[in-house]
Amino acid sequence: MPSLHFHTRIFNPKPPFRLIHSYTLRTFTTSFIDAQFTQSPFIVSRFLWLLQEYPRGLFHAKSIHAQIITNSVSKDQFLATKLVKAYCDLGHVGDARHVFDQFPQPKTILCNAMVGGYLRNEWYSETLELFKMMGSCNLAIDSYTCNYALKACVGLLDYEMGREVIRKAVEKGVESDRFLGSSMINFLVKFSSIDEARRVFDAMPERDVVCWNSMIGGYVQAHHFNEAFGLFFDMHRLGIRPSQVTMASIIQACIETRNLKLGKRVHGCVFGLGMGYDVLVLTSLVDMYSKMGDVESAQLVFVSMPIRNLVSWNAMISGFVQNGLVREAVDLFQRLVVSGGGFDSGTVVSLLQGCAQTADLDGGKIIHGCIYRKGLNSNLILSTAILDLYSKCSALKQASFVFDRMKVRNVITWTAMLVGLAQNGHAEKALKLFSQMQEEGVVANSVTLVSLIHSCAHMGSLKKGRSVHAHLIRHGYAFDVVNMTALIDMYAKCGKINSAEKIFSTGSISRDVILWNSMITGYGMHGHGHQAVGVYRKMIKEGLKPNQTTFVAVLTACNHSGLVEEGITLFHGMEREHNIRPNEKHYACIVDLLGRANRLEEAEGIVKQIPFEPGSVVLEALLSGCRTHKNIDMGVQTADKLLHLDSMNPGIYVVLSNIYAEASRWDAVNYIRGLMRTRGLRKTPGYSLIEVGNHVFTFFAGDDSHPNWAHIHRFLESLRLEVEASGYVPDTSCVLRDVDEPMKIKLLWGHSERLAIAFGLLNTPAGSLIRITKNLRVCSDCHAVTKYISNIVKREIIVRDANRFHHFLDGKCSCNDYW
Repeated sequence: MPSLHFHTRIFNPKPPFRLIHSYTLRTFTTSFIDAQFTQSPFIVSRFLWLLQEYPRGLFHAKSIHAQIITNSVSKDQFLATKLVKAYCDLGHVGDARHVFDQFPQPKTILCNAMVGGYLRNEWYSETLELFKMMGSCNLAIDSYTCNYALKACVGLLDYEMGREVIRKAVEKGVESDRFLGSSMINFLVKFSSIDEARRVFDAMPERDVVCWNSMIGGYVQAHHFNEAFGLFFDMHRLGIRPSQVTMASIIQACIETRNLKLGKRVHGCVFGLGMGYDVLVLTSLVDMYSKMGDVESAQLVFVSMPIRNLVSWNAMISGFVQNGLVREAVDLFQRLVVSGGGFDSGTVVSLLQGCAQTADLDGGKIIHGCIYRKGLNSNLILSTAILDLYSKCSALKQASFVFDRMKVRNVITWTAMLVGLAQNGHAEKALKLFSQMQEEGVVANSVTLVSLIHSCAHMGSLKKGRSVHAHLIRHGYAFDVVNMTALIDMYAKCGKINSAEKIFSTGSISRDVILWNSMITGYGMHGHGHQAVGVYRKMIKEGLKPNQTTFVAVLTACNHSGLVEEGITLFHGMEREHNIRPNEKHYACIVDLLGRANRLEEAEGIVKQIPFEPGSVVLEALLSGCRTHKNIDMGVQTADKLLHLDSMNPGIYVVLSNIYAEASRWDAVNYIRGLMRTRGLRKTPGYSLIEVGNHVFTFFAGDDSHPNWAHIHRFLESLRLEVEASGYVPDTSCVLRDVDEPMKIKLLWGHSERLAIAFGLLNTPAGSLIRITKNLRVCSDCHAVTKYISNIVKREIIVRDANRFHHFLDGKCSCNDYW
């Protein structure tokens, strides 16, 4: 049979309808076509078949294109349409545009092929540019054109252009097309015009399941769940068979409404519709049961799935983690890996979150190793999750290692590192990191700033706290309830209760009980018990329901102010008036209240009446009262019970040792301290912080590490002479060591708060306020000497210890010697 040999040819067009791209066709050598197809109609049909079946790559498509040109059928618009589609499907949009540009007056079918090709390749701007040019050149626009253009508007989030496309569709009378209708619904839902979307839906003369899915999905996205359920039931009533997408949307609605009963009915519908083998629907059911706490049903669905994809495995692993079953999640992950299945970032993010929740450092390290071997360690989300895991497991060295080696860091990453430092007691490092974050131009978010506020509160750093507050104001976060609560706490802990009051007065219109609790706590730590009770009373009067934290705060405030009877009344009214059953913290508060007031027998009676086995918090409160009032017998009995509960708590040994030391029973003291050494326990070292300038300085007892320590100690010696001349007599009973009196006095003057006060007096202007933060309770001798110092130097000295604030001024303390 004779054959037609095609020759090579260079084609360099100058198209009149060009918008973007130009193109020069390369030379191609082609084979042959049967002679029976040499006439034009047959050649066109042959090429149509080739374009439909043959192009598996760019070379093949261009070979066919060359044959079309050589056989002089390149002006056939139907053939050109297929060629445009072929190029676009291969991702070579420029080549498609070259074909399109050969036609000065392209037909609508060819225009739609080009517009659709742009859309499929996510060239949204070009999609709309061509759509607009079709209108300006009076080329016919139909429902397909509008459909593609509207989807491009969604891709670009261009609301105004989307409205213009809808207007054009109405003008052309094509808005009732069901495909365009679905796109119009999706567009309107995307921009929260759910009511208008429903009007479009109701006006459609013909609606297929895609239209119903668009409207139901829109209602679910807009959280109009009753309407979504209503449409679903309408589908059933009208005999329209739901698709897998319909069921997935309805299952999501069940999740959002926490409607497990309806969810189970939908589960029944799934099998009734014959979808019991569909991966999408069954995975949605796994997710639904997991999020509603029915992990057993989730597991049953998962196990029964005939086919599982990675999304299914991820849903089940995530479900275990969400329900606290981290061990089961890890086991399932191991099954996935052993079975030869791959995993992605979604799989391991859930596992990392689970290990972080349970502080499972070893498990987290194993997952980290899997991530590294998989080559996912450069993933920003995963790196942030790893950092968060190490922070929550107090492995800050590893967290810093991960953070320092991250090539890309966003605000979430910085925040995770900041929160990790702050929550692990490294507040100063957190503030330094924040300065570095600002230098690198990363804008802090609300979570970042709240964590910094907590850091400032922990350190008592008022200047830095005010700086963060200004940041909140500049970025519009200052009036968020969570941030206001944190600010009240920060100002209270920095000794500025008046500033805390101002913020509270601004936010007290809020019905958020946490905000009110924060103000009650602030008053309590400053010894303003009456004001704390007043806020509580106002809260009740305004109809806010107190919670358990409210009563912890108000009982603690009564405790610090010696409001014994008021505290007892509030305690007994918890269950009677507010239906809140006291928990261990509340019992600890009332025992501490009675213990401080030297009503130890009543406190012990409360402990015996507790309707559950009292834990260490309650017994520690009783032990503290025994130490304060030197009740050795009750103290020893209480300490014995505590050691049975928590034999590795060094605080118990320290208090018991102090009780014996105050009774001069040094043999017992040595025995207790020997036990601590044997068990590898160490007393928490006392330290004091003071902010001077833009720096926070730390002093430990007997500290001589400061560069100016000699000057500080000389100044302290001069202060000692002045306070002794004013009538101060050292209370050496505070030194719980078996040494002579001169050594006890020397040890007293080496206490960390005295060093910090001396440093502050030497490095701040005369008459300015001194703020000290101490991690332990202030001893009675330091309390007495600070009163004398405040009177001699004529300055206010604020000391925040482990329990409360002490405002020293003119030889008096705000606690009235009750702490």
